[in-house]
Amino acid sequence: MSAHSEAKHETSHNGADEKLSYKKGREARRSTNEEVPSRSAAKRLPSAGPVNRHRQTRDVVAYSGNLYHSNTFNIQLHGLLERARPKPTQFQDSIDTTLRTLKSIIERIPNREPLPIAEAERVLMKKNKVVVPFPSPRPSRDSNYKLQYEKPTRINAIGSYALKQTIRAKEGIIVDLAVTMPASMFQEKDFLDYRYFYRRAYYIACIAAGIKDSKEKYMLSFELLHGNYLLPVLSVAPLGDEIDSPYSSFRIQIIPTIADGVFPLERILPSKGCIRPKSASEGHEQQESTPTPFYNASLRQDSLVTSYLKLAHDAATLSESFRDACVLGRTWLRQHGFGSHIQAGGFGNFEWEAMMATLLQGGRTGSGFLSPGYSSYQLFKGMLQFIASKDLIKTPFFSETSDIALPQDNRMPFFFDASRGHNLLYKMTVWSYRLLRHEAQMATAMLADTLFDQFDAAFMTKANETMHRYDATCRLNFSNLQGLGSIGDMHASEACNKLYDMLLKGLTDRVRVINIDTPRATSWALGSSSAESDGMIVVGFIVDPAEAAREMDYGPSQENKKDAKAFRQFWGEKAELRKFSDNRIIESVRWDTANTERPIFEQIISYLLARHFGKSIGENVIFKIDPLSQKILKPSEALASKAQKFRSLLTSFSTLESNIRELEGLPLQVRHIFPADPLLRYASLDIPGISTQILTAPADVVLQFEGSGRWPDDLGAIQRTKIAFLLKLGDLLTSAYPNVIARVGLEKESQPISNLAFLDVTYTSTGFTFRIRIYNDREATLLERELKLPGISPLDKESNANALAIYKRNFLRRPAHTQALQTLCTRHPSLSPAIRLAKAWFASHMLLDDNYISHELVELLVVRTFTDPWPWGVPSSASTAFARTLHWIANWDWKTEPLIVNFSVGIESSAAVADGGISMGMKASDIVAIRTRFEAWRKIDPALNRVVLFAASSVDGEGTTWTDHARPAKVVAGRMTALARAASKLIVEKGFEIEPNLLFEPELMEFDFILRLDPKVAKKRSKRSDANGKSQFKNLEMQGFSHGELEKLGFDPVSLLLEELRDQYGELVLFFYDQAKEDVIAGLWNPSMEVRKWKIALGMSSMPPASAVNGQSEGSETVRINKKAILHDIVGRLGGDMIRKLEVNKQTI
Repeated sequence: MSAHSEAKHETSHNGADEKLSYKKGREARRSTNEEVPSRSAAKRLPSAGPVNRHRQTRDVVAYSGNLYHSNTFNIQLHGLLERARPKPTQFQDSIDTTLRTLKSIIERIPNREPLPIAEAERVLMKKNKVVVPFPSPRPSRDSNYKLQYEKPTRINAIGSYALKQTIRAKEGIIVDLAVTMPASMFQEKDFLDYRYFYRRAYYIACIAAGIKDSKEKYMLSFELLHGNYLLPVLSVAPLGDEIDSPYSSFRIQIIPTIADGVFPLERILPSKGCIRPKSASEGHEQQESTPTPFYNASLRQDSLVTSYLKLAHDAATLSESFRDACVLGRTWLRQHGFGSHIQAGGFGNFEWEAMMATLLQGGRTGSGFLSPGYSSYQLFKGMLQFIASKDLIKTPFFSETSDIALPQDNRMPFFFDASRGHNLLYKMTVWSYRLLRHEAQMATAMLADTLFDQFDAAFMTKANETMHRYDATCRLNFSNLQGLGSIGDMHASEACNKLYDMLLKGLTDRVRVINIDTPRATSWALGSSSAESDGMIVVGFIVDPAEAAREMDYGPSQENKKDAKAFRQFWGEKAELRKFSDNRIIESVRWDTANTERPIFEQIISYLLARHFGKSIGENVIFKIDPLSQKILKPSEALASKAQKFRSLLTSFSTLESNIRELEGLPLQVRHIFPADPLLRYASLDIPGISTQILTAPADVVLQFEGSGRWPDDLGAIQRTKIAFLLKLGDLLTSAYPNVIARVGLEKESQPISNLAFLDVTYTSTGFTFRIRIYNDREATLLERELKLPGISPLDKESNANALAIYKRNFLRRPAHTQALQTLCTRHPSLSPAIRLAKAWFASHMLLDDNYISHELVELLVVRTFTDPWPWGVPSSASTAFARTLHWIANWDWKTEPLIVNFSVGIESSAAVADGGISMGMKASDIVAIRTRFEAWRKIDPALNRVVLFAASSVDGEGTTWTDHARPAKVVAGRMTALARAASKLIVEKGFEIEPNLLFEPELMEFDFILRLDPKVAKKRSKRSDANGKSQFKNLEMQGFSHGELEKLGFDPVSLLLEELRDQYGELVLFFYDQAKEDVIAGLWNPSMEVRKWKIALGMSSMPPASAVNGQSEGSETVRINKKAILHDIVGRLGGDMIRKLEVNKQTI
């Protein structure tokens, strides 16, 4: 980023030997225990005096509590400042030498006598091969004024380099060199009709010619200062590679400027029109010109270099925290992709610094909006709050009392520095300003979050990546669009303004933010004309998911004829007059919901583009709407999924609940019926419905009866009593409801103190099956009592502890987790598809496994993206949520940081966030307790042999419910992180152009061996046909369900094979299974088990070592595992017909 964009400062060169210097501000910095202004001091801040000043700004930026939410945040912030404070560049000598050489060359360039425009151009081209970089429109060749060159009055290094505040960017170091053009070159009316800019362009061309013809050799090119088509500058890069460093390259930007006062301020105020109509320029000056605020501000900017130097110096003198606040602002802007370049939003380091300095003005007398006593962090937050709370398009800001008029049809934000007559925000478009406000609103709400440490989200996270920021994009050819409108005064073409207005009006509340990214102008050679901007316009949308798929758009009533006519003109043939059920008769537009290939959001944009820009543009627009969701969703569901596909199952669950409660004859009254399954919390990998998959996927349900003293005091007896209850419940259900089939099943028969039985209830009318288990709170009491018995054996203690953990997980944590997730999925429509997309990714890489990454853990990872979304708002599409989740996993240091999810956070919308609409369910004490428990686990288990990932939530403070007993192990957690980093990097590189298969295809060559499964026996989702004949159940047969299928309800042969493989060889091999495709089991040999000391009953197939292995000497005391024998046993004995093929990828046998 150009140093000119960070701050406009200058220092003079008074001779070839004079060192570049700058006047240093105060060196003193606040300590880490900075004192904050007292409340009495805050009260002494007076309200804004001028009428047109924002009276409520003082309340917005007033100090309102502790400076930092935590000591950790304080330490991190000061660490950031220490690292980010600019330091003298190690290349200063080389840069200084280049600057002195350029200064000497420019001073020796001879004057050029005044020549007509055509002649001046011809001479430069003929003698020097330099084309004058005139802005568009070019000057007329028969213009009656002449161009000339005179030696500059001053040559100064300006910007951050002169202040020794240069930052080393990836593109190298950029140093600004201001060349002040003499006032004698200009005529009184040169501010009109581009004449100043034509003279300026000729001046920089003459400098380019002089440097080009000098004995010193440089790489020269023209480029636009901050993308402003009116302000070409000369880029000078030294030739040679004498500096051996990745950041060694630097270049000098030579910027023509003028002294303040060359043109009267009152002639170039924002309301003045300096581009006269053609008739007026020919002598009819009485014709009123259209205001040209961008043109005027561009001209005014060239005269304010010294003035803004003084402003920044005064602010640094007034507030010792000013410089550090600029560092924080610079960091935040960079992370959010904002810069002084027009295509970077037009708000960069210089604008931040100048705005903050202006808001500090008058601090000593009490009239400033920011107090000079504020710390750097308070100044930073005050700036964000000012940006977030003020709409400077609707209500422009004036720094002083002023009667300056603004253009009536104003489209740009105004922060008017009245003392200098300059709008600091003149380079911002409507859309870039609204995006800046949106980001500031997010940051303000984020920094108000007292529950979690948001330092990384505020300052360390790159927030402007396309797929992290937007929910959808569309791309249009810029050259085609640009031809539809002239640039005129605006820095954005009229076509872009028209495009934005059209999209905003057409999409209404379907979108929260629309941003238009136009291609950046590139540099060009001295001997050629500036290249036309080409490439693609990318329009990014932050969508309101609750409205994006709305079928109807409503207009005015027929009585409002003016608005109704405008509505019909805008929508054309789509507009219809309709009468609704509430007797309203209004204009409306109805969209096609039956079109499964194109979501409504896409239909609207295509139609509007075709109507207002032409059919070819409407047909050739490229949409990227929730692209990754196509992995699990149809295109029509993008941006629209409200978990509708799960409603039939949930309706069936409600039927089950009412059916059970209506039963008569149960031994006890039913107290609760809890859902406890991914299918019942909108989170299953597969969508439930009447399909060939249903009978093999029962949904878990927990049934609790009213308390009774008649339950036995023996754990085994309780399990047998449960069986009796389930048998009775099944009999009652089948007797009362003909469409119900109930069957009791047994599980964990080898663990008599754990739950032994379940009841499968199948509704033949829908095909849905529910697996009911009985929850009895007395079991926990008995298990805890058993654990405290004196003299209990270690084996019994471990058995009871495992039974208690399973009990809590199945009967307490899972129902609570399910209910919390149900609530969140109904609040956030994109949460359900985002979870399913994440599970598809984990499954495709064979990590979705109760022994590795459980369903609940994946759900917690995705939920965190919605309840703690910073630095973004709540995602509105599954793809965006998935991309952010991967980004967080890729950066999660799970060794030192727990995962904490607050299910109770309610963030309704971006607007609510801006207003601080956050309701916290967890308290700070809950977070402290969870972190204390996490730290205790790390002390107990420093090697991470038992708890690798610690995942707690507002409904489960234990943190180990889903991850205890090394679920996952360290190697699996490390693989998760590595895969997430690779995927996140790919998403950043490709953005919305990413090919989904690149993310979801596993790399099987990384495994030691692959077991290819026979699809005939491996697929757990069998078809509804039975070779054995008819079903014994008539109602089952009518629905197409076979008795054979019913017998295999919940039967998963591959999972059983996997369980047996892990029981037999779990210490030797890590087995992975793709639950999505179900076609392979992959294996990794455990390297720590390669060689073992020989002993009797070793418990594995072994063989003598043929040579030294892993540094161990060959001898009779060691053996190595016999991999060939183990693989032969797996394929021949355990797998049998289920394994179609064995593939060994690595020669490790």
